Amino acid sequence: MADFKKGVSLMTDTSEAAVPEVDDTEYTKDEAKSIIKANEENFIQGLIDAAGFNATETQRIEIAREGRLFFAFNIHPLTSTDYNRCKEKHTKYVRSKQLGMKLPETTDSVKYRSEIIYQATTEDDRKKLWGNKAIWDALLAQGLQIMGPLDVIDYCLKAGEKDRVIDAIDKLSGFESDLEEVAKN
Repeated sequence: MADFKKGVSLMTDTSEAAVPEVDDTEYTKDEAKSIIKANEENFIQGLIDAAGFNATETQRIEIAREGRLFFAFNIHPLTSTDYNRCKEKHTKYVRSKQLGMKLPETTDSVKYRSEIIYQATTEDDRKKLWGNKAIWDALLAQGLQIMGPLDVIDYCLKAGEKDRVIDAIDKLSGFESDLEEVAKN
């Protein structure tokens, strides 16, 4: 039996991606234009490939406590729109009589964070874990109130585990904490 360390472990691909060589040659404006024009198809294909990041990138998350693996699931990166949708869904708005518009009053940060985890979980794992009616029934039998998948996340993940899972989602979604690393890439 495998020995598991307490907490959330992030399974990363250890294979090295091919690193293209950097050409430091300085070109004139006309030479640069001709090189760009010659490589335009590569740039276009690169943009198309970059736009499909959500469908291909995944990371395995394992929840282990006291040497025992409780469960594991896969996550994928979220777009800015996904993050915004999660925030709006769990923000209470009030109408400002002075301004004549709705303004955010409070955000339920617990539900917001659970929503991020739910949205970043791959579709198959959402069905198996967070949306599984058998799990809902078992938690209800324990006296816990389950009204949806976010409640399962709240009851099954400790606060610190949720933090580490969200950190993994943020990293996978391109929110690097090291600005220098982002600039290099």
